[in-house]
Amino acid sequence: MKRNYFIVGLVVLTFFVISFLTNILGPLGPAIKEGFNLSNTMAGFLPFAFFIAYGVMSIPAGLLVEKYKEKKIMAAAFILAAAGAFLFAIIPTFLIYMFSLFMIGTGMAMLQVAINPLLRVAGGESNFAFNSVIAQLFFGGASYAAPLLYSYIVVNMKAGSDDFIISTLKNLVPADLTWISLYWVFALICLLMVAIIVLSNFPSVELKEDEKIGSWAVNKELFKNRTVIAFFFGIFAYVGTEQGISYWMSLFLKQYHGFDPETTGASAVSYFWLLMLAGCLLGLVILKIWDSRKILIGFSSASIVVLFLALFGNSDMALYGLPTLGLTISIMWSVIFSLALNSLDKHHGAFSGILCSGIMGGAIVQIIVGAIGDLLGLRFGILFVTVTLVYILSIGFWAKPLINNETIFSKIEEDKI
Repeated sequence: MKRNYFIVGLVVLTFFVISFLTNILGPLGPAIKEGFNLSNTMAGFLPFAFFIAYGVMSIPAGLLVEKYKEKKIMAAAFILAAAGAFLFAIIPTFLIYMFSLFMIGTGMAMLQVAINPLLRVAGGESNFAFNSVIAQLFFGGASYAAPLLYSYIVVNMKAGSDDFIISTLKNLVPADLTWISLYWVFALICLLMVAIIVLSNFPSVELKEDEKIGSWAVNKELFKNRTVIAFFFGIFAYVGTEQGISYWMSLFLKQYHGFDPETTGASAVSYFWLLMLAGCLLGLVILKIWDSRKILIGFSSASIVVLFLALFGNSDMALYGLPTLGLTISIMWSVIFSLALNSLDKHHGAFSGILCSGIMGGAIVQIIVGAIGDLLGLRFGILFVTVTLVYILSIGFWAKPLINNETIFSKIEEDKI
């Protein structure tokens, strides 16, 4: 099939928007907590509402894509996300926000399932790995940009900017909840994406056997497999770690070191994602040098050390240490996912759906962090992330993949044989 670079670009843009809507919760955390007068536990329910949607929708979304195809599911996903964003922008209450986040999270889960097979077909199988890396770079770029946009809008609103867009947004939101303006922006972005998708001609996508979600019977069989469950909790632990750091970072810097969450805190979150992006690029190199399990052990150990220093060190250690964790956890998702799929010889599509359900770790861990934060202080709440990091560390010791990642040294050995 002839390559469709427009659809490749559309998929890359979709990755950008998914990241933009997903990773804004961290820099918004302090403003949300203050605006709705929430305890840490209640604040933890916000990412719960978003990420639990992945646990609920990942497998059903795969079945929907197989039945209705990518174009309809992507359009429906963005319509759902736009409706959620509009609903909260119009009725800015805590309960509506919870429901809105679940709607947006459901849309993002549907998109995640739909776009990878589409990228393979549109860009060609031989370019799939390269195009996937490009998509992840844009995903990381959006994570970096989202906190900066938040900071720009809120700071200019408070400064009384006469910019047309800023003035319009200011008139649409309560004076004490300026951050809600982002959800007007999100809604418009989602509607724009719907228009682009509806007007686009999509290629026909035939799912490979490994990309199919499989029947409920297959999924039920996999849930009885200890390896499947162990790696499900690996993804659960990783997303819990990632969100447990990025979501609470700005609030921690405010409470313990007095940094402004709308400027310094937002920048710290932004640099967390930028360093994660840099780490992904670094990972492309080091995965060609060392066994992925050894890399996982090394990066997990480094993450635990950096987390302790950031939580219990001085203000500079916190300000620079917490974003640095973006670098030290950067390779974990891809390594855990590849080790998981390489540990099973069949049903990879269904297994992938189960692994994606593990993204709900971003929901559960936040409630635990918040609850501990209310009892013992946020420092000890975030310290809970060491539990998830230790689990990830353990994967490097017990994982027994059927196929190891190819390194330059293993390639040399093969050539000798």
